[in-house]
Amino acid sequence: MGYKAKILILAILSIALTALFLFWDIGEHWEYVLPKRAKKIFAIILTGSCIAFSTIVFQTITNNRILTPSLIGLDSLYMLIQTVIVFLFGGTTLTMMSRGHHFLLSVGLMVIFAWLLFRFIFMKKEGRNIYFLLLVGIIMGTFFGSISSFMELLIDPNEFLVIQDSMFASFNNVNTDLLLLSVILIILVTLYFLRHVKYLDVISLGRDQAINLGVPYDAVVQKLLIVIAVLVSVSTALVGPITFLGLLVANVAHEFLRTFRHSYLIIGSILISIIALVGGQFIVERVFTFSTTVSVIINFLGGVYFIYLLLKENKSW
Repeated sequence: MGYKAKILILAILSIALTALFLFWDIGEHWEYVLPKRAKKIFAIILTGSCIAFSTIVFQTITNNRILTPSLIGLDSLYMLIQTVIVFLFGGTTLTMMSRGHHFLLSVGLMVIFAWLLFRFIFMKKEGRNIYFLLLVGIIMGTFFGSISSFMELLIDPNEFLVIQDSMFASFNNVNTDLLLLSVILIILVTLYFLRHVKYLDVISLGRDQAINLGVPYDAVVQKLLIVIAVLVSVSTALVGPITFLGLLVANVAHEFLRTFRHSYLIIGSILISIIALVGGQFIVERVFTFSTTVSVIINFLGGVYFIYLLLKENKSW
């Protein structure tokens, strides 16, 4: 089966699941229910696209399929931002804050952190090492997580519930204004990315091979990392952190498509991400009746798959 046929199957499956989610048990008051579900589906498509897109590019840069952009520490920084707001100003401030302002604050701080981190890592020519970046990112993520945990121990238990709502991704209360802001940011980032997409197939061969084939490796990697940071920041600020979704969909895309061509891998991973999120949200609403969140299901499956990948790699060694 060819790549285009596989992409077509994924597209049909994602459309079918989307239609099922939109019209299942819609009832008589469809004019009220349908716009609500459509907004939720739109948020799912945006989030799934950002996570899958950024993970494929990140794994290509690092040349490692068991890494995700969350290693940079953006998820931990997002939780730290929410915790600091509650710790300093109280849970009411976070609850009453305009969602647009909260979204821009979270995305802005995460992108600034990522830019400073990349600037620091790649400032010196001899220090331009992607694995050193990952090491610093893991350390910063652990540091942010430790500060957040310390603050959570000091705040009032009732206000901790406000922070707890931010710990898990939710598509139930997405603001339409946030969707518009997200679309604008994603379009701008995508247009910027299209200038560098031609390098991905060569970069996947490794740093030395890419340089030998004429790719300005360091400059391209820095620009792609900024694209990744913006996409991860937008998806996290929009619905919350979903740690293992990118790992899951990127590896499934590699296994299903069996190609190195990123034009197919990116589209395939986005469609798989949409299928996973729509299917997961449908199960949350219809099977578990909102007793859990889609991020719990995705993280559980992704965690199991991550352990499988580690065991698989260990056997190959």
